[in-house]
Amino acid sequence: MLRGPAATAKILAAIDLLSGGRLVVGLGPGSSARDYELVGVRFEERWKRLDEAVQTLRAYWRADDVAFEGTFYSSAGFTLAPTPVQRPGPPIWIGSWGSAAGLKRVARLADGWLASGYNTTPELFAQAWLDVQAELTARGRDVAQFQNGIATMWCYVTEDRARADAMLGDVLAPLLNRPAEPLRAILPIGSAEECAAKLLAYEHAGAQRVFLWPLADERAQLEVFRERVVPLLDAEPT
Repeated sequence: MLRGPAATAKILAAIDLLSGGRLVVGLGPGSSARDYELVGVRFEERWKRLDEAVQTLRAYWRADDVAFEGTFYSSAGFTLAPTPVQRPGPPIWIGSWGSAAGLKRVARLADGWLASGYNTTPELFAQAWLDVQAELTARGRDVAQFQNGIATMWCYVTEDRARADAMLGDVLAPLLNRPAEPLRAILPIGSAEECAAKLLAYEHAGAQRVFLWPLADERAQLEVFRERVVPLLDAEPT
């Protein structure tokens, strides 16, 4: 939310209009202290600012007489035009790696939960999803209407083990500043069969959507995924 809720609300409303009301908004505070330093915002404030930003976005999109006024942001005295197609606004999914506080925030403020593909496992995801649903129930919210997905799911489909090793060791591990082997165990990088098996494990854990992020050759990789991995996913008995 480093751009601020006013500009963000305007941009997202325009995208919702252009897409015919198909926008789903994914939000998170970001994990880079340097990003906050560059815009002159204290990194320690990120979670409180996110809480207020979500409520401010919704107030702008509603365009009614009920303004949100917080410590950092306020929609009072401002009217957004045009408003989004979706009323009272596009669904907001909030990212959380799975901490208790993060999952409570998701259940309190969001319409869906975004997990992080390189910060979870099928087992951890399954438990976190149960925790989210329990929190939703405790708040009187409809669990059946609440959705989830996994973002930052880096992938690379190749039958060449050396190529997969290079993607892990030379590209992803330095990017994340993490050792390659733990990443190999959880991310769909490798043969079509290996990729399908890892994704099916998340499906069995309750994942509803996975947002793939090819490490290289993006368009070609998405085609390879469609041609080689999707049939293996479709062949899985329901």
